[in-house]
Amino acid sequence: MKTPFIFILLSFLCFPFLLKGQTSILEGYIDEGMQHNLVLKRKNISLDKALLALKTAKSMYQPSVALQASYSTATGGRSISLPLGDLMNPVYATLNQLTNSQNFPMLENESINFLPKNYYDARVRTTVPIINTDIIYNRKINEQQVTLQEFEVQTYERELIKNIKSAYFNFLNAQQAVKIYQSALRLAEESKRVNERLLESGKGLHAYVLRSNSEIEQVRAQVTQAAQQQVNARLYFNSLLNRDGETAIDTAYNADDALNRATVLLQSDPEISGREELKSLQQVIHINENIIKMNKKFSIPKISGFLDLGSQAEQMRFNDQSRYAMVGLQFDLPIYSGNRNRIKVKQSQLELADASLNRAYIEKQLQVSSNVAKNNLLASWQTYQSSLKQLESAAAYQRLIDKGYKAGTNTYIETIDARNQLTSAQLATLVNKYNVLLASAELERETAAYPLKK
Repeated sequence: MKTPFIFILLSFLCFPFLLKGQTSILEGYIDEGMQHNLVLKRKNISLDKALLALKTAKSMYQPSVALQASYSTATGGRSISLPLGDLMNPVYATLNQLTNSQNFPMLENESINFLPKNYYDARVRTTVPIINTDIIYNRKINEQQVTLQEFEVQTYERELIKNIKSAYFNFLNAQQAVKIYQSALRLAEESKRVNERLLESGKGLHAYVLRSNSEIEQVRAQVTQAAQQQVNARLYFNSLLNRDGETAIDTAYNADDALNRATVLLQSDPEISGREELKSLQQVIHINENIIKMNKKFSIPKISGFLDLGSQAEQMRFNDQSRYAMVGLQFDLPIYSGNRNRIKVKQSQLELADASLNRAYIEKQLQVSSNVAKNNLLASWQTYQSSLKQLESAAAYQRLIDKGYKAGTNTYIETIDARNQLTSAQLATLVNKYNVLLASAELERETAAYPLKK
């Protein structure tokens, strides 16, 4: 008595972990898609570019240091004459006579060119902005651009999650459809064997055997078509995960548990406040508000300072006389620009108004689509429940007709009809079950209910 009890106890203890393992299969595929999907990688590259742009904007208030140098040489051109000899030589001659010496040599007249010869100017210039409102608002706008790009990445992540779930459910649906058609094929082959035995015993008709062969070929064609749909579903699913198209897919998924979770979505009204699309549009509004503020500051002067440490001289000389240091301020205040600045402000205000209207429009569209998604889920659930009842009736009817045919009370045509009804009911139930899961994935996408990993 202890052994069955222990087995039952272990079954109850292990069931939650087994169930978690089954449901985590799809979660694992979602994680794999997040890591390897090519479109998502491109979105993340755009986010990285926005982060680098933000770093650039933050660095604009830091000093910049540059080495600047120039060299020039010239001959000819304008010049200025300095008559030093004419002015000083008479004086020097008198002094030499008075001192009876040659201590004061004679001077030549000089001619100095305006264009220097073998002249260089090399300096290290340090510049720093002191007052510049554009830098302040550009940093704010770049921060908002990063947030906007993050929302765009999250938007695609949600779309990717929905596509992965839908592709996975479609693959499971195609796989189960193959099994249903294969089961129908086995029933058709069994029916053929029964008809052949009846014909051998003199109780059957040759027409029934021919009809059995025709039905078998028809079901085989359906099996082939369903198998091809399964292959196509696998190719699409693997493409979302950026895997080889022939990679096997784990199908140990608890669809019944997923159906129970889907019904939870029907217990509350759709909420779209978590949609990243709305957050993105609101961020666009904030960006336009800052652009307006920045454009309105055009009348505030821009002031920057600079420090030059360098050397300049002719003939490449470098000494105490060539070295210099210079400090200065640069002041920029627009006085008149043909009202271009005010026009730019008005354009920014129109962009803000357009962004606000667009957000209101998109919000209404998303609310409608979320309500439609909930209605579709409810209709899919009700259709699935009806198909379960139809399947139960079709299975009972098929068993009854099959027994009657073997007993000689029903015709072979009735058995074919009953078998077709059972196959159709099985397929309808299968399709409707996965339609519920597809509808739940759609509603989950419309309400941003799936928790994204940071």
